[in-house]
Amino acid sequence: MRNIYLIRSILIFACIILFHHCSWGQNYGLGFLSHEVQQDQRTSLNLGSEKGLCLSDNFTVSFDLSFEAHQGVYFGYVVRIIEDNKRNYDLVYNTSKDQFNVIAGDSLCGINFSVSRESLYNRWNNITISFNGDAGELTIISNGKRYTQKKIHPAKGSCYKLLFGANQFEPFATTDTPPMKVRNVKIFKKGRLEYHWPLDEVEGTVAVDLVKNAKAMVHNPSWQTALHSKWQKGKSITVNGIASVAFDEKNEAVYVVAEDTVYSYAVKNATWLMKNTNDKINLNQGNRSFFNPADQRLYNYILGKETPAIHGFENGNWQGNFPLGEVTGYWHANKMFSSVDSSLYLFGGYGYLVYRNSVQRYNFNSHKWSNLKYKGDFFTPRYLAGLGATEKGDTAYILGGYGNSSGQQILNPRNLYDMMRFTVKDKTFTRLFELKINREDFALANSLILDSKKKIYYGLIYPRHKYNSSLQLIRGSLQDPSFQLLGSVIPYAFHDVHSFADLFYCKNSNKFVAVTLLRTDNNKSVVNVYTLLGPPYIAPVKTIPEHNNKVRYALYTVACIVLFCLFFIFFKGYRRRKLKIETAESEYNHANHEPVSEQFNEMELAEHLEVQTAKVPAFKNTILLFGDLQVFDATGNSITKQFTPLIRELFLLILLHSVKLGRGVSSDKLNEMFWFDKSEKSARNNRSVAIVKLKSLLEKLDFCTLSKDSGYWMMEIDYQHFYIDYHSYLNIINNRKKLDDDAIKHLSSIVQRGSFLSTSEYEWLDNFKSEISGNIIDTYLHYLHKPEHHNDPESLIRIANYILNIDPVNEEAMTLKCQSFVALGKHSLAKGTFENFEKAYKHMYDKSFGKNFSAILENAYNLKG
Repeated sequence: MRNIYLIRSILIFACIILFHHCSWGQNYGLGFLSHEVQQDQRTSLNLGSEKGLCLSDNFTVSFDLSFEAHQGVYFGYVVRIIEDNKRNYDLVYNTSKDQFNVIAGDSLCGINFSVSRESLYNRWNNITISFNGDAGELTIISNGKRYTQKKIHPAKGSCYKLLFGANQFEPFATTDTPPMKVRNVKIFKKGRLEYHWPLDEVEGTVAVDLVKNAKAMVHNPSWQTALHSKWQKGKSITVNGIASVAFDEKNEAVYVVAEDTVYSYAVKNATWLMKNTNDKINLNQGNRSFFNPADQRLYNYILGKETPAIHGFENGNWQGNFPLGEVTGYWHANKMFSSVDSSLYLFGGYGYLVYRNSVQRYNFNSHKWSNLKYKGDFFTPRYLAGLGATEKGDTAYILGGYGNSSGQQILNPRNLYDMMRFTVKDKTFTRLFELKINREDFALANSLILDSKKKIYYGLIYPRHKYNSSLQLIRGSLQDPSFQLLGSVIPYAFHDVHSFADLFYCKNSNKFVAVTLLRTDNNKSVVNVYTLLGPPYIAPVKTIPEHNNKVRYALYTVACIVLFCLFFIFFKGYRRRKLKIETAESEYNHANHEPVSEQFNEMELAEHLEVQTAKVPAFKNTILLFGDLQVFDATGNSITKQFTPLIRELFLLILLHSVKLGRGVSSDKLNEMFWFDKSEKSARNNRSVAIVKLKSLLEKLDFCTLSKDSGYWMMEIDYQHFYIDYHSYLNIINNRKKLDDDAIKHLSSIVQRGSFLSTSEYEWLDNFKSEISGNIIDTYLHYLHKPEHHNDPESLIRIANYILNIDPVNEEAMTLKCQSFVALGKHSLAKGTFENFEKAYKHMYDKSFGKNFSAILENAYNLKG
């Protein structure tokens, strides 16, 4: 559709008008590096160009302000408003009196006000600075309180520079800035919004205004969005022995227990401390550590073995030790401390080829282990699950993991996605729900973080089938299966029981802490720590300002009319497309209702049974991935050759992750794959150039755009108007319960083009290709096993051909084809099929197929020709 961009813009505008009340605030804004860094590293924000912003003598500047807690010096300029490069109006924070002062020129203008430290450090505070040239007044409004000073006369027709924080603009340069955060800077001219800088950028040194697209320059930015969306890596350490990790929530310290040293990581200032122990502890395979908040001591234990070893911080000694060489049978068990009975509860685990569903308890008063008998719903044996506990430890929530109902590793283990609740009081398991997964399978880091008031949890997920894996933060509900991905990914080398990942939360500093451990071959452990400021960032819904009710209602009316017209246009188009499809299907059915001739040879029979391409739209706004890559633009022209090798791979990587996983690819992942040999700055520049080139190509398509609203580069596709054969394939194989003849015809029309991206060879693509081949074969076999097909040899031959095109040595498909030809009385074709299979088998495996033709026919289905 030629006017798609106009229509899309109108739709977005209408939705904003209708649904603006559904938007919510997020943790975004610009953080200012202050006295904690050198002068030339401090942050500045300049909202005026060389000329400045030309405003009337009646204008207002509004912004939200907050301070960083636990800093040494708070003195400095919040904002300087420079009139015609001659006169300054300043808002300054005066540390000595804990108050804000307003300065005009070289003098205090008489306005000063205070904001409580609790509010200033923990909340956003709105501040408005208004100039009224007609009345000769300057007014400050802080959190609803008004302060006015008369005899302030801004010059008429002036242009202004607005400088937040430090600035180098002579003669008003300053490096004094408080450790503050600023967001939602708005400038009103005679009551009308002229500029609005949300300051919700994630990276870069330019902030963009929403009204006029005006650009503000930032030096040394500390974007709050990045702190809430990008994990910050701390210094890695390598320690001796098979290390384990524990967390002191009150003091916000991560402890790493090594065989000769106890390390502590202070989250508040991101520093490691090490304390050599007076005696060496034997850290056997599968050892775990726990910091007991009740007695403030560190415990190391091997689940199911002797009494834990206890570390005293006052003397640096370990009380107790373990025999060398022991190995736990409870790797990756989940733990919960309960203050109700001063006990540590441990759930599940894995060892000696067995998954566990036991619940064990260590009582800190009696210093004894015990196995609990529990009741309620069946707790499937598992490991690699995530557990979150309530504050008192009276209830545990256990999510997912890997295992099976028998507990035996040999019997088809799988990923689990159920949410189980365990209550200490009655020792009962309750199965709450199961996650609905439409993405790559995943396991979880050891701990979940619960927010009991909001009924939500946070956890870290990762694919367990990869060594070079990555951790991804999720937020989910404790009441239903919904969850969403948040933040950037964390590199994670997953080597099963040789690796470990955990998640903690610091209430005081409001930070999530992720810790990964990897045991090396030389009996050392590599420890990595990452932090993310909470709550994790979610891109906000953009809103437009309200001026008055009349305007709002008028806009509502316009939006409703626009939506009605668009609905009418789309409905008419839908009816026309439906009529064309029904006509084409009618002609197809009429032309293909002739019986199969007895004189057909095998090739003719296969051609007759072959289904022609069905329900694939005209090649406009189309991407075909089966066979050779083909991309058709909005006019039906192929633009495939316009993709350079780099842009082609970048395009495919983002597209496949968007269609299959629904989340796209992070910038960090793109840098790692395409520009791993570049510096961070160079990689960012190369990525930006590549993204621009890709976007320019995608502009030739309708209903398909590249965006980064979620923090990931992702293809946003309207599948109602845009066709991708891979998306149709996923819909079919994910709905096998509803598999019918039409679905099989559609699947066949897709795979007839050839194998998936047959001419594209990328290492990351191999998993997609192998999974697709297996899923297609499984889908066809599932279809064949339906009872209604057992007496339809022609249908069996057709489906068997599809399978053998993908897997020439699929024994089950060959058997079905031979038996079906026999049922039709075509014995020579059956014999030829078997001989061709034998040749393919010999070529692939370099050995003879172990069965003869007679044995194949003896295992026949009950076919009645």
